[in-house]
Amino acid sequence: MSSSIILTIISIIFIINLIASVITVFYEKRDIASIWAWLLVLLLFPVVGFFIYAFLGRKISHNKIFDIRTQEAMGIDQIADHQRSLLQSLPESERNQYEEQEAFFNLFLNNDEAAVTQKNTVRLFNNGPEKFEALFEDIKNAKDHINIEYFSIFDDDLGNQLIDLLTQKAKEGVKVRVMFDQFGSHGLNKKMYKRLIDAGGDALSFLQTPWPITFRANFRLHRKLAVIDGQIGYIGGLNVGDEYVGKSKKFGNWRDTHTRIEGDAVLAIQARFFMDWNSTAKGDRKLEFADNYFPETKSEGDVAIQVVTSGPDQDIQQIKQGYMRQIASARKSITIQTPYFIPDQGVMDMLTIAAMSGVKVRLMIPCMPDHPFVYRATEYYAQEMLDAGGEVYTYDKGFLHAKVVVIDGKVSSVGSANMDMRSFGLNFEGNAFMYNEDIAAQLDAFFEEDIKDSTLVDKAYFEQQSAWLKFKQKFSRLLSPIL
Repeated sequence: MSSSIILTIISIIFIINLIASVITVFYEKRDIASIWAWLLVLLLFPVVGFFIYAFLGRKISHNKIFDIRTQEAMGIDQIADHQRSLLQSLPESERNQYEEQEAFFNLFLNNDEAAVTQKNTVRLFNNGPEKFEALFEDIKNAKDHINIEYFSIFDDDLGNQLIDLLTQKAKEGVKVRVMFDQFGSHGLNKKMYKRLIDAGGDALSFLQTPWPITFRANFRLHRKLAVIDGQIGYIGGLNVGDEYVGKSKKFGNWRDTHTRIEGDAVLAIQARFFMDWNSTAKGDRKLEFADNYFPETKSEGDVAIQVVTSGPDQDIQQIKQGYMRQIASARKSITIQTPYFIPDQGVMDMLTIAAMSGVKVRLMIPCMPDHPFVYRATEYYAQEMLDAGGEVYTYDKGFLHAKVVVIDGKVSSVGSANMDMRSFGLNFEGNAFMYNEDIAAQLDAFFEEDIKDSTLVDKAYFEQQSAWLKFKQKFSRLLSPIL
């Protein structure tokens, strides 16, 4: 075969690949950065790039978006309207009390219809063993229902402990429902859930496929929620599995943050579970509003909370906007813990402006990767944060998985959303934004304790890295919109 024929074939393949790439990327609505990132992948890796796209790039189908009727039936939109009017009609003396938080209240009421709940009691956990000890005890004491929702529930010792306990409660007549993400849980794990279902419980994979495994890495249910009897709720960063209680040989100690809540914020977590469950459940498996699921809460705490959720079902990136509002409000300090630090340009600019304006910006990331490209991109942006005048720490005592933001020792956020573009727009996330100085002080104290097991990174740390490592960081940064 002559060289001219070979060149013609290659040219035809290139043109076909180019046309197919443009059609594929522009077929669905997506931001400019994602468009260029996917074009780069599809053009650099002809044919193979389309398999990568099928795994990472496909958007969620519109017929799988949440059942809005559930939200309307629970009156969430009416509650939000009422609170908006209430905030506007408060007398001046009372408005001063909420002056610093009012911008947050309005933001989340408008972008997520997230009700402002007060009189909540919050317990913070900074490790898996304590969190699961408390959760298992609350499950044992359940009388009416247990609703569980996690990105990962692994078929290992801890996962089976949870399912065994839930199975026992189902046998006692407690209504038990478990929702998990098929990708995050490494499959459907039907054998593990069989005993729960046989006992009268129910288990669903979020937006379930008929296949034992799924190849769609995006649009995952990344939330970590639990509700017991409508009175106790959990929200945070911990999944269910042995590695999350420090039993992984690869990661060792697992540092994470989770919350246990009593009060009206639990009802907001419950509402989120209802919508997530009903997005997948069919027929009589769907949940309907009932008083036993939304009881009058008994807490007399002093923590104001808005439970904020976001996901690719919405064009508005609610939690990202919350992070931006936090950063914009900072006057003294910003404290961030995240396993993946890949902010978009808007968030990065705001952090840079804050640091250059004299706000003390402190960032803590892991010392090791769990996803190679993601970690190299994290290093790239961490270096930018350092160059802007922020402090950057690498946590050395195992793996840091906490997703925490604390502003001025007053406003804090704990949940499932990382400080990265995937959490901003590609996955379904849930955070508790808390307006309480004692809670913020506890989270800051966790950070200070973690500093003892961390390395304060300086410019020399990055300068001494190999040319190959620096190249991987820069290349990973190009892919950051789709990581």
